[in-house]
This record gives sequence, C-alpha cells and structure tokens, in this order.
Amino acid sequence: MMKMVMIVYNEAIDDEVMEILDNCALKNYTKIKGVFGKGTSSGTHLGNDVWPGRNNILYVACQEKEAEKLSPCIKELRKRLGKEGVKAFNWKIEEAT
Repeated sequence: MMKMVMIVYNEAIDDEVMEILDNCALKNYTKIKGVFGKGTSSGTHLGNDVWPGRNNILYVACQEKEAEKLSPCIKELRKRLGKEGVKAFNWKIEEAT
C-alpha cells in the first residue's frame, strides 16, 4: 500500500529535514517553499515584520514500510528542535495515475 507523508516545517531546518529523507533513502518528493501558516506548537509564520519566518512543505509518496521508517525520524527531530516546528501527516493513497 502506498502512503503520502506531508511534512510541514520551519524553513530554518530545511537541511535537517532533507538529511532525514536521505537517511531513509527516500529520493522522490515534492517541495513547496516559503508557505505561511500558524500552528499551536510552532507559532505563526507569515513572512512579515510582525510574524517573521516561513514554512516549507514536503510531500513524499512512498510504500507504507518507508512511511513507517520516516515517521519516527520526524518525531525525533521534533523532540530535538521542537521550537522550530516540524510535523508529519500520513494518509493512504487510494490511486496514483
């Protein structure tokens, strides 16, 4: 079964997140840079003087086994760099065409 893992994170930790993907041998992804948002634990990032900073989003379509390997790595990064903000969301891919 295929899974989609969406990782939303502070742009300041882009290198760390990309290193996790590399360590998990995941080479295929879609990255959206410079997005805005607000999270309970990560705060507000609107890219302006009042709410500086932006987020990035990675979409990783992978096998369920790979997603199970990736999720604990993201959780560990979140513990280590929690104030910077990183979160992963997983869902099943019903169809890929």
